[in-house]
Amino acid sequence: MAEYPINKGIGRPVEFKGLKAQYLFIFAGGLLAAFVLFVILYMAGAGQWLCIGFGVVSASATVWLTFRLNAKYGEHGLMKLGAARMRPRHVLHRRRVSNLLRRKKKKGRNV
Repeated sequence: MAEYPINKGIGRPVEFKGLKAQYLFIFAGGLLAAFVLFVILYMAGAGQWLCIGFGVVSASATVWLTFRLNAKYGEHGLMKLGAARMRPRHVLHRRRVSNLLRRKKKKGRNV
């Protein structure tokens, strides 16, 4: 009786042709957007060769940029990049240094 491995990829990230995780969404969304813009241009009456040229250039740019981002930042890199942008660069204190160093008196009962 033959045995077949089941669920061989459990715990591994989703991958398609080398693209991992969120890059698949960027890839699919970019190609879909290029197609929709191609159709809108064609329906608006733009020239056929202009539409084809725009579609080829925009789809090629989307594919190239997506694979470049995947190679540069890796699986979780875009999330790390977004988190780094949300972090403040400097913490500002609007008090004087002497007020920061002075002990505060406790408020309580006077016995």
